[in-house]
Amino acid sequence: MRTGSEPVTARSALRARLWLSVWGFVWAVFGTAVFALVGRPGWALACGVLWLVVTVDMAVILRHMRQGPHYQPGADVPPYSPPDGGPPRQGPRWPRHP
Repeated sequence: MRTGSEPVTARSALRARLWLSVWGFVWAVFGTAVFALVGRPGWALACGVLWLVVTVDMAVILRHMRQGPHYQPGADVPPYSPPDGGPPRQGPRWPRHP
């Protein structure tokens, strides 16, 4: 539920998640290749499954990045009413510093 006190400059962590996925992708490919070469098929299969999961995650991340920012209501939009129908809370609960 939107309370009206969300950060105005909030950013998505998609770039960080992408780089972590790239790191996992590199290690999964490396692990699959090494375990296949040394004759450990179980570990090679586990790394191959991880490789598949990381690839799908990277595709989802890239899709979200290409979609761009979505509409977020501005500061001029009042917060939604609470579920009980009471008056909406005005501003944050803590004092703001100048």
